[in-house]
Amino acid sequence: MEKQEIYIIVAVDEENGIGKNSQLPWNLKKDMKHFVEITTKTKNPKKINAVMMGRTTWESIPEKYRPLRGRKNIVLTSNNNYKAKGAGIANSLDKAFSLITPEIEKVFIIGGGKVFEETINHPKLTGIFITKVHGKFDCDTFFPKIPKKFSLVKKLGSDEENSTKVDYKLIHR
Repeated sequence: MEKQEIYIIVAVDEENGIGKNSQLPWNLKKDMKHFVEITTKTKNPKKINAVMMGRTTWESIPEKYRPLRGRKNIVLTSNNNYKAKGAGIANSLDKAFSLITPEIEKVFIIGGGKVFEETINHPKLTGIFITKVHGKFDCDTFFPKIPKKFSLVKKLGSDEENSTKVDYKLIHR
């Protein structure tokens, strides 16, 4: 793998919740738009980005949106026979990183909880795009503690939708 930048992109509530019953616990179109912009935008128009996710996250995406357009999709699963139409399959993080080819500019880890836990301390992780969703959403899946090495916070903006406020940030070394 070349030296692509590797980011986690995640939305969390006030208790670091990220999901409930294998789904996003909120429906925020502006946050989805932000997610699409961040994960598709490249500096070099000849390159694309990649999104890596666990099998549960892949299956939580409505079928009509799979694979996520304009990005290379990689699904992590321990099931060696798993098929994900339009996506690469890997049974480990190292195997997933081996699927990153030179036309990939950035890699985004998009979930879920187990994949975040595995990647949060990875030495190749560049930073974390985090959307803070103000409120508590009774989640059953949570984002892990952010390591101290990620201490620089760049505010990317704020928004409000359905009376729910969100803050967009980039946390990096």
